[in-house]
Parts: sequence; C-alpha cells; structure tokens
Amino acid sequence: MKRSRNEVSRWRMLRQAQRRRSQWVEAQSRTYRHLTRLRHLQLKQQRRSLLFTMVYEA
Repeated sequence: MKRSRNEVSRWRMLRQAQRRRSQWVEAQSRTYRHLTRLRHLQLKQQRRSLLFTMVYEA
C-alpha cells in the first residue's frame, strides 16, 4: 500500500523527534552518572583521610 507524501513526512518527523528525545535522555543519564561517580570518589577520599588521621593520632 502506497503512503501519501504527508503521511510519510509525518512518520519521519515523529521518528526524528523520538530519536532526539532518546538521545537527550541518554545524555542526561551519562551526565548524572558522571556526577554521582565524582561524589562517590570524594566521599571515599574523605573517609580514607579520616581513617588516616585516626590511625595517626592513636
């Protein structure tokens, strides 16, 4: 069955919008993961330094 020109373009636009949205979501999660990783490393470093000072004082 042949699709009309309008139908094809509407379908193409919908696919494009969907692709853009999914790429945006993916980028957001990547950024968030990066931030959480940084936060985690910072906490780890703080804990390590606290342990070191406790051991050093004892």
